[in-house]
Amino acid sequence: MTPSEQIGAFAAAFDAEALTPALRHDCARSLLDTYAVGVAGKNEPASARALAYLATLGAGSGASLWGCAGRAAPEAAAFYNGVAAHVLDYDDVTSPLRGHPSVVLWPALTALAQADGIAMGRLQSAYVVGFEVMCKLAKAAAVDAYAKGWHVTASIGIIGAAAACTHLLALDAEQTAHAIGIAVAQAAGTRANFGSDAKSFQAGHANAAAIRAARLAQAGFTSSPDAMDAQQGYAALYGQGQDLSAALATLGAVPLELATSGLEVKKYPLCYATHRTLDGLLDLHAEHGIALADVERVEIETSPGALVPLIHHRPTTGLQGKFSLEYAVAAALLDGHIGLATFTDEAVQRPAIQAFLPFVLGRSTPGDSILPRWALVRLYTRDGQRIERKVDALRGSAALPLTDEALMAKAMDCYGWVGFQADAGAQLAIASDPAARVEDFLSIARHEK
Repeated sequence: MTPSEQIGAFAAAFDAEALTPALRHDCARSLLDTYAVGVAGKNEPASARALAYLATLGAGSGASLWGCAGRAAPEAAAFYNGVAAHVLDYDDVTSPLRGHPSVVLWPALTALAQADGIAMGRLQSAYVVGFEVMCKLAKAAAVDAYAKGWHVTASIGIIGAAAACTHLLALDAEQTAHAIGIAVAQAAGTRANFGSDAKSFQAGHANAAAIRAARLAQAGFTSSPDAMDAQQGYAALYGQGQDLSAALATLGAVPLELATSGLEVKKYPLCYATHRTLDGLLDLHAEHGIALADVERVEIETSPGALVPLIHHRPTTGLQGKFSLEYAVAAALLDGHIGLATFTDEAVQRPAIQAFLPFVLGRSTPGDSILPRWALVRLYTRDGQRIERKVDALRGSAALPLTDEALMAKAMDCYGWVGFQADAGAQLAIASDPAARVEDFLSIARHEK
């Protein structure tokens, strides 16, 4: 079989009985986290612009716009919710992808499920299908695709999202293979857009395009069975012509990718490449009482390729600050914490911050693999001290996951950021119930205080 046909066979045949209670709970945690981050992003300029764009498409219904009172057609809702859930860069990641899996799965899946009245149990198995496909493709091609400049959250994520949508809609293997080819026709996203509205657009587009691919295939639309592996196909254009069939041969093998690769929940609302540095830096700040005024310079050393996404060395906007090692370090030292308020334009433009940016130096060690990931933080103080901390295991990672209580606290903080009311504990319980509906999950939230 071609890679498209392999994905089709897997997605069509995947048995939800393979989902253990632990995996279902992981799905529920991911849905709560993604939704809460999407609500927190509702007032960002990119979200407002996406909402204004939806108004030009005309009225629609069927799926909720997260954190907003209105509804839209599933494709449009998936686009908006994907933008809002990615604009803060607070959504979860998985290491093999070098990107964000849930933000290109849940907006599409919840919109379709809400419109079609599909229960949470099927949503969970669809999420696992999409996650499985993403991780297998990522292990084969993500490093090369990322090096080429692709935003792999979108360019790989769209393939997994399309597979997830076809499973949700119970398409057969042939229809699913066509949907994969249609997804390839829409795959896009560049790292050059990091720090701008277009980065979150790329996540929103992947969600809408995945629904479009599944619905078109459902209607009989076709694509080439070789779209993934032909000489002019996905593997050649987005990677280095890797043998995707070999990577996909283990689709569905137990333990599943959700159990082995796992999810990493963000504690800080900025690029994940900074998080080990921030864990170490904030620990040193707390232990030694060091403030920005006490520090002469900071040196960061990391695992190979870890700093690649951090393209803004002298940021002036909040979005640019999310992709700046220099800003993350300066803000952590000045404020003693990193939160949603860290990433306003005004916060980034503070004179003390801007003056310190040249005194943060980061470098990655040579090597071919980003794994294992680590960061070494060295502080040089004005009184001649050198203090350092190495961080290997990251709090919130698959190795050290956040507790349910910590995850719910993050969700409630997200809601509070925009004056939203919801019961995160009740939402987590509903998201864990295979018989529940998306409407049940959303109905216990209020749009404004």
